[in-house]
Amino acid sequence: MTTRDYYEILGVNKSAAEEDLKKSYRKLAMKFHPDRNADDPDAQEKFKEAKEAYEVLSDPRKRQIYDQHGHEGLRGGGGGGGQGYGGGVDLGDLFGDVFGDIFGGRGGARGGPRRGQDLRYQMDLELEEAVNGLSREIKFRTLSACKKCAGSGSEDGKRDTCATCRGAGRVRVQQGIFSVQQACPTCRGAGVSIKSPCKVCAGQGRVEEERVLSVKVPAGVDTGDRIRLSGEGIPGDPGAPPGDLFIDVEVRPHKIFEREGDDLFCQIPIRFSTAALGGELKVPTLQGHAMLKVPAETQTGKVFKLRGKGVKSVRSSSAGDLVCRVVVETPVRLTKRQRELLEEFETTFEEGEGATHSPQNSSWLDSVKQFWDRIT
Repeated sequence: MTTRDYYEILGVNKSAAEEDLKKSYRKLAMKFHPDRNADDPDAQEKFKEAKEAYEVLSDPRKRQIYDQHGHEGLRGGGGGGGQGYGGGVDLGDLFGDVFGDIFGGRGGARGGPRRGQDLRYQMDLELEEAVNGLSREIKFRTLSACKKCAGSGSEDGKRDTCATCRGAGRVRVQQGIFSVQQACPTCRGAGVSIKSPCKVCAGQGRVEEERVLSVKVPAGVDTGDRIRLSGEGIPGDPGAPPGDLFIDVEVRPHKIFEREGDDLFCQIPIRFSTAALGGELKVPTLQGHAMLKVPAETQTGKVFKLRGKGVKSVRSSSAGDLVCRVVVETPVRLTKRQRELLEEFETTFEEGEGATHSPQNSSWLDSVKQFWDRIT
């Protein structure tokens, strides 16, 4: 767990909205993704930091805890994420129990069966998969209700009320002038005692196993999106609902496109002859290819938009644009004849014609001359 400020890591202020958090995380994830920086441990560490910061700040409960108590609060409250079991101490309940007892706010112990813990799973997707959507099977290890005892933890199905906490699951402990509640040491918070524990689950009511689920990923998801599967988390106590399974989406960097919101960006190299004379280019899109008309005298950095060739967001009915930036490429490994033609072409430019044929270069030279005149 990093000790750096989460807001500083994401480059946002403490009042940042959820969309701002997501946008910032998406840029950092694209920049420092391990697939792009396989040999750079610093980049991979920054990617982990950004992911950790986003996981905390995108969760309203964890963000509130972090804002009030910083990293120390999260260490007690299970602020980290990742694949595997969820859980940790609920700081809201912890502080409520302590101060409720001191000032009489809540009174007695929290009773009743407890809801199961949530699980989190990271799903890595290619850009095409995220844009088009898909169904995918995922495998993960989790705790499931023991089939032998139907989750009761008892060999014969009998569960008695715990004599220590009288079924409350928590006991009151006096610490000086404070009265603090904690999990019952006899029943470990379950509120019941089992005389004949199930031999398969050792009385726990749950066993570890590998589960396989089919997850439907909607079209248009992006890095930072989360899919919730209700009831697919860890089972709760008998009579209580299970937790949920949260699928965190991570889109891998693409070799051609970069995504920002609903728009896609790509860089297209063109020959200088095409840039000078104009022509048509076959441009790749996620829907196939499209023809891009390049006008004559096009300069490096010129941007063209292909309307509707971007991404149809999961939150929108309209598609974004494909933004193409052309880069004029200098030819290499010229043949003798090509070199002769270029040299002949160069001789066609007469001295003093710079402003006519190379306006940017002429303007730059004029600026340099003015600069030297000022300092000499």
